[in-house]
Amino acid sequence: MAVYTDISEDELSAFLSDYDAGSLTSYKGIAEGVENSNFLLHTTEGSFILTLYEKRVDPADLPFFLGLMQHLAKNGLSCPLPLIRKDGGMLGELAGRPAAMVTFLEGMWPRKPTVAHCRETGKAIAAMHLAGEGFEITRRNALSVSGWRPLWDKSQSRVHEIDATLRDEIPGELAFLETHWPKDLPTGVIHADAFPDNVFFLDETFSGLIDFYFACNDFLAYDVAICLNAWCFEKDGSFNLTKGMALLEGYQEVRPLSEAEAVALPILARGSALRFFLTRLYDWLETPPGALVVKKDPLEYLRKLRFHAHVKSAADYGL
Repeated sequence: MAVYTDISEDELSAFLSDYDAGSLTSYKGIAEGVENSNFLLHTTEGSFILTLYEKRVDPADLPFFLGLMQHLAKNGLSCPLPLIRKDGGMLGELAGRPAAMVTFLEGMWPRKPTVAHCRETGKAIAAMHLAGEGFEITRRNALSVSGWRPLWDKSQSRVHEIDATLRDEIPGELAFLETHWPKDLPTGVIHADAFPDNVFFLDETFSGLIDFYFACNDFLAYDVAICLNAWCFEKDGSFNLTKGMALLEGYQEVRPLSEAEAVALPILARGSALRFFLTRLYDWLETPPGALVVKKDPLEYLRKLRFHAHVKSAADYGL
């Protein structure tokens, strides 16, 4: 979450008048994340999250995102629900941006994930994969392997501002992953961004998933690989095998991985690390000065990428 577009109280009150959500009592911007402008609203009817869609979000994808949350909630997954407007739709406009409101989800994301958090996250992602079955709208993953080279092309002329040696290293990684990327794994709707700040807990009990604005159709095991990167590395860059084992055990308790998925996990994790390195690199270089955004270090994911390059099998992740 982030704030790129500021809004006035008068604009917001006018926007709220299209909902049966009460009158505005207070609001504040939410500074975490890099994609959209987000605000926490308090009204006479409760608390809500308002999102203004910007940057890489294609307005044509919004029915997928909003419809997916409805579908997942209907099938038992705890996640925010889009509010229905008085005209029956879920999408409005605010400050010249497409905008929607969703229900507020109780809980907090873990600043220091524990083994228990990792196990619960594995279960939650598997539950989402099952709950997503039957969702009729599809969305391709624009940030899968075919999207990485164009993203690199946009950043490589300035990559020396981060690390000049990357001009030689990243093209080799791209070539390797383009050649070895799996082709015939089970697919479905994935979250694609289930980092700790998108998974809420009450103590160590899972309370819900948020931020589905990277969700798409892709390999289900790719979502698991993203979680291994997001949850199972320590601040010193080391992989925590105990956390990896817990996350994978949690996932398989709900949806067992196939043999082919297990074999592919090192490649998927390596690709996931490159994907987040490239998007963080682009955002680091292109985020405008003064935006209320917490920029994320791309080199964190470069270190993870190098780790995965030496992994021999899924056993190295605790499987």
